[in-house]
Amino acid sequence: MTDDGSDTLADLADRRGAERAVYQPAEDSRLLAEAAVEHARGRTLEVGTGSGWVAERIATETTATVIASDPNPAACREVRDRGVPAVRADLVAPFRTDSLDTVAFNPPYLPTDPDNEWDDWMERALSGGESGRAVIDPFLDTVGRVLRPDGIVLLLVSSLTGFEAVVDRAERNGFATTTVRQESYPFETLSILRLDFE
Repeated sequence: MTDDGSDTLADLADRRGAERAVYQPAEDSRLLAEAAVEHARGRTLEVGTGSGWVAERIATETTATVIASDPNPAACREVRDRGVPAVRADLVAPFRTDSLDTVAFNPPYLPTDPDNEWDDWMERALSGGESGRAVIDPFLDTVGRVLRPDGIVLLLVSSLTGFEAVVDRAERNGFATTTVRQESYPFETLSILRLDFE
């Protein structure tokens, strides 16, 4: 930025590069946002926020107090620019036990051949490993710790990841599962699972 506050070409180029490295809203984002606006309450965390579009919708369309997290520093900057506090974090690791009422997550879920992966932020935002559940499984194994006893999780699940396998993992972690939104596309069905402690 120049002395008069205007952007230099380098600043603009950096911003454009950051946008390409941050997951931007798509159909899955809209589906999660609709479910979260309906179900989110209290202290709400959006994990893996990407652009922060879902977190911003929750913050502006509900009475929830919203915070967002993402491992990508460019995503954290983008969500802060939307007026939502953001923490650079891996899943729910830095959050206190029993501190959240709602956790929303649109995880990386595309099954990816390990030989075809590359190490950049957009790949991390999309790739769910060979099964599509490389991020979902550890999330389900740890999210219960940060939830209050009546807390809920809103999790986007693609049919590409094995819907029943996700439900089974959630149930083994003590959750009852309910599908609260679902849309079908030519190559996949997207569902929002609401998870409540049994």
